Amino acid sequence: MHNINHKAVGFAFALLLCTVVLAAPVAVNPTHPDRYVVQKGDTLWDIASRFLLEPWRWPDIWQVNPQIANPHLIYPGDVLSLTYEDGRPLLSMQRGSGRDKLSPRIRATPLEEAIPAIPVDAVKQFLSRPVVATRGQLAAAPYVVGFVDEHLAGAAGDGIYVRSLDPATAQRDYDVVRPGKPYVDPETKEILAYEAEHVAGARLDYPGDPAKLFLIRSEIETLIGDRLLPDTEEIPLQAFHPKPPDQPVEGSIIGVLGGVTQIGQYQTVVLNRGTANGLQSGDVLKIMQGGYLARDRLQTKNPYMRPLEEAGILMVYRTFDRISFGLVMYATKPLHIKDKVVSPQI
Repeated sequence: MHNINHKAVGFAFALLLCTVVLAAPVAVNPTHPDRYVVQKGDTLWDIASRFLLEPWRWPDIWQVNPQIANPHLIYPGDVLSLTYEDGRPLLSMQRGSGRDKLSPRIRATPLEEAIPAIPVDAVKQFLSRPVVATRGQLAAAPYVVGFVDEHLAGAAGDGIYVRSLDPATAQRDYDVVRPGKPYVDPETKEILAYEAEHVAGARLDYPGDPAKLFLIRSEIETLIGDRLLPDTEEIPLQAFHPKPPDQPVEGSIIGVLGGVTQIGQYQTVVLNRGTANGLQSGDVLKIMQGGYLARDRLQTKNPYMRPLEEAGILMVYRTFDRISFGLVMYATKPLHIKDKVVSPQI
């Protein structure tokens, strides 16, 4: 994993945990504990769910202790306590033993020990790979034209020849991808992006026409015609946290990543909304089912509109211009492509 910008991450946490003014009161989980000791393997979402019915409203009840270094970060061993003030729930924290003692010298703690917002293993493979690309990006991307040893396919360690790699902008590492299926907006029928299946990594040996690279980290065989996209920096999980979108959002699930057909908890889904629609990493959306005409078996010529009902919650963790990736945090029923997503406040 690449180095993390500590100042940027600290600022992201500060934004998360600042008080958010919302009209509706915070709904406390009826089975909440009065006190909870943070465990290794916990996520912020897990902990928030213990105390709140709507985990993304965690900032509304968080009480910062200015005597604690990095009070916006939570570590295993920290003790969280729920109390009330004028009928309003408040959550405070006491650092675990041996951490942030009030003395002239405060022991430093690596940021990486802080608990993440969501399960790391569920999203790790999708944080740095290109995964999706536009038609223009794929058409303009350098492409594999042959193999050093005249193979028909290549794997890790093999040399490849690549054309259209500009020596002036060449970099050390690339991702080899294979153009896949299009992601189509179910409303406009417009192609929003294309799946870019990750094939391998590639490291530049020397530029030219063709350029020579070596394959690394192969997942499937590299073929002639596969494209190269610049290696992207991995997004640190500590850089985003659950929150409602800044503006109302309505969209649909248009795909699922990871080669699965059943959509459930901790599956990554593709949404037909992105940064162009105001979505940001950390935005929480409700998953809704219904909103379509259904057959009335008694009045066959008079269908009825199936009401929209909540079927789950997801959190957006990676955004592109016109699509986003969301992790399903929980589902009350099987989910499907074309299910709706809406802001929690709608």
